[in-house]
Amino acid sequence: MKSHENISIAGSRALTGYELWYGRNEPPPQRTALRAGPLTAFLEGADLRDLRFGGVELVRRLYFSVRDENWDTIPVKLKNLLIGVDDNSFLVSFDGQHQSRDLDFCWHATIQGDQKGNITYTASGHAIRGFRYCRIGFCVLHPPEYAGRPYRGTTPAALITGELPQAIAPLPFRDGLYIPLFEAVSGLTVSLAGGVEARFEFVGELFEMEDQRNWTDGSFKTYCPPLSLGFPNDAKPGQRFAQQVSITASGPACASDGGSDSVILSLGPLLGMRLPLLGVGVATHDVEFSPADTELLAGLHLDHLRIDLHLNHADCFARLGRAEQECSLLGCGLELALFLTDNAQHELLGLEPFLPLSVPVSRVLVFHEQETTTSRHWVQLVRDRIAPHLPGVPIGGGTNLYFAELNGARPDTAGLDAVAYSINPQVHASDEQSLVENIEVQRDTISCARSFCDGLPIVVSPVTLKPRFNPYAAGPEPAPRPGELPSTVDARQMSLFAAAWTVGSIKHLAEGGAASVTYYETTGWQGLKETDRGSPDPERFLSTPGLVFPVYHVFADIADLKTAELIACFSTDPLRLQGLALSEGGNIHLLIANLTPETQSCAVNGVSGNGAQVRSLDANNVLHATAQPLQFRSQLSWTPFSGSTLTLPLAPYSVTRIDLHTTNDFAQRKER
Repeated sequence: MKSHENISIAGSRALTGYELWYGRNEPPPQRTALRAGPLTAFLEGADLRDLRFGGVELVRRLYFSVRDENWDTIPVKLKNLLIGVDDNSFLVSFDGQHQSRDLDFCWHATIQGDQKGNITYTASGHAIRGFRYCRIGFCVLHPPEYAGRPYRGTTPAALITGELPQAIAPLPFRDGLYIPLFEAVSGLTVSLAGGVEARFEFVGELFEMEDQRNWTDGSFKTYCPPLSLGFPNDAKPGQRFAQQVSITASGPACASDGGSDSVILSLGPLLGMRLPLLGVGVATHDVEFSPADTELLAGLHLDHLRIDLHLNHADCFARLGRAEQECSLLGCGLELALFLTDNAQHELLGLEPFLPLSVPVSRVLVFHEQETTTSRHWVQLVRDRIAPHLPGVPIGGGTNLYFAELNGARPDTAGLDAVAYSINPQVHASDEQSLVENIEVQRDTISCARSFCDGLPIVVSPVTLKPRFNPYAAGPEPAPRPGELPSTVDARQMSLFAAAWTVGSIKHLAEGGAASVTYYETTGWQGLKETDRGSPDPERFLSTPGLVFPVYHVFADIADLKTAELIACFSTDPLRLQGLALSEGGNIHLLIANLTPETQSCAVNGVSGNGAQVRSLDANNVLHATAQPLQFRSQLSWTPFSGSTLTLPLAPYSVTRIDLHTTNDFAQRKER
């Protein structure tokens, strides 16, 4: 199906292919290829992306950022865009404007690349009226391959040298200020693999660097103005801002493959691990399960539902009762996240009459309403008051925020049975490419957490597409304007993109060794399917009553393979295709996600046999899959192949399941 064609879903108005991909009727951003001598890049809106020196990635994204007093990123509207491109040089110019409530900022930009391999991005702007902001300035995102690489920087006082961290570096917060990886610089040189050096010159501001992997961003970020100067700041009417970033590189320039070949997925050895325990959150709406909800969700064989129990809220025990009922209907346990205040003794006393619960408790996670990471005192208090009513139930702690908080204020593990933190891929950017770039680093957070958590199980709970709240806001979060979805809701929740992204997330958290992961919610516009009541805003969240979202089928496929063992699966281009591989009963099972808006040719190496059963979820059959999910799941096609490679075309944002018999002895390969 072509992306502009319309189909009808469950009797609703016809949806375009873009709406099936993204939950909104917008095409993928236009990308213009640019070359400056040996440097190549793509222009996407106002951003430079995928800047390379031959085949070596220098910059993942270079962009001008305006963030308000609550650190919300204000999108730019472009005018007067002019693009001039030659074989080895280019010149781009445009005007940009950021507007949101009180904030109003305009700027002019030029981006120039010459035949000698110099790229310069210049921005000059001014505040139309007074407003508060946390950032107005350039951000340079360096790829994860910068980890462990030597650098040299020029500060106002001296030359500094060092190595960028291999493990995710904490971002300490002292005296109300963040401490960067190194002092603010006007110039930076990083020595990359293969003898390549990337050089950056900054004019108009000094730049600092932070390790964005703390927020599961796949990058290091060099940014201005320095956070060490404090925030938020006040822009005065007419105040001017002018900055420039210049990029060059030297060394042996390898030829680039242009990213046009087939993506190869290669199967490695058995990893000696199984999938983590998987659960979802109790819905934040008040709609009860319908019989269809119960039937479909029970079929996922979830390990648990998570309930957030704020013990100082009047309705907390009513919500606990609802969670018990839903766990009973689905036949799963309860992940009980307890939120305490300094009045915890009284709050826990109020909880005791409801214990033990009528359903198994998978674990208790302990958080304090005013603490970023759980103090030992609160864990011990819960252990003293609650554990006798829940014998044998693990009691964990950590943070209800991001890995950044866990890494920056590492918990006292004494008395803990597990360590927890949450994930969402949109702390800094919301475009699809950024979300895809933020998948792989989820595995790195697991590895880093294990290094300081004394071997305790790692619980990632919850994983959501959008932030559940803004922990960095300097003021109250504004209510959504008419025509806007709530800040916690992503229109992509009901899209094919969400399903593909979730495959990548499960893959990397599983292969990283997470013990348990909680995703999304049961039903509603943050869930796996729509309620029978339907979308509260059907013009902007395009579901219909009872609709099953594509992401449901990811969890249904996982439910079929809960006892399977993970197989290492490597992608030659993980920003295009990700593969989750499992072995069970002599069979190999794969879930492959196409993370792009283009059809990809996928070659799976390391398999054997004469054919495979294949089922793909894509825009061509999503109508059937979401309206008749059980019927869709019963239909797999036979795809013959010979030799040790299975080659398939994968539709945009598709999720493809492959089941095949194999004669490969993975056990023999386990120790390789």
